[in-house]
Amino acid sequence: MNVPTYTRSQLALRNGQDREDIWVAYQGLIYDVKLSKLWRKGQHYEHWAGQDLTEELKDAPHNANVFDKFEVIGRLAEK
Repeated sequence: MNVPTYTRSQLALRNGQDREDIWVAYQGLIYDVKLSKLWRKGQHYEHWAGQDLTEELKDAPHNANVFDKFEVIGRLAEK
């Protein structure tokens, strides 16, 4: 998959608050979730856009397949 790499700082800017972009990361990939009604204003229940949700998904009532419907728009740079 040939997609750009973004830093955590760049991801944080796509939180749905200051820009229209609403991105989240999961297992090193960044997904564009702005078309989801569940991510309005960058918040989905207690989760916030603009961050890596890999650890948080362990406690979610759904599995990683939830990301299948979203476009991968980048990779998260290593720490």
